[in-house]
Amino acid sequence: MFAPAAAVDDGAMKVVVDFDLCESNAVCMGIAPEVFEVREDDFLYVLDEHPPEELRPTLEQAVVSCPRAAIRLVEDDS
Repeated sequence: MFAPAAAVDDGAMKVVVDFDLCESNAVCMGIAPEVFEVREDDFLYVLDEHPPEELRPTLEQAVVSCPRAAIRLVEDDS
């Protein structure tokens, strides 16, 4: 038995951070802690580069809220 196509997580969305721009100020972590984490070393970590589609609205909010415009969502066909 196969899952319906809509339920399959194809990983098409990819979170891309420009670490040259990122200041690790944790705005994104406050919005999407399941995807972003600033650790004690003051560096931003992307916990899930290919998050589920249901997080897209939350991640879009993180993108527009980033004070350095360092986050992008791209479609990843690989």
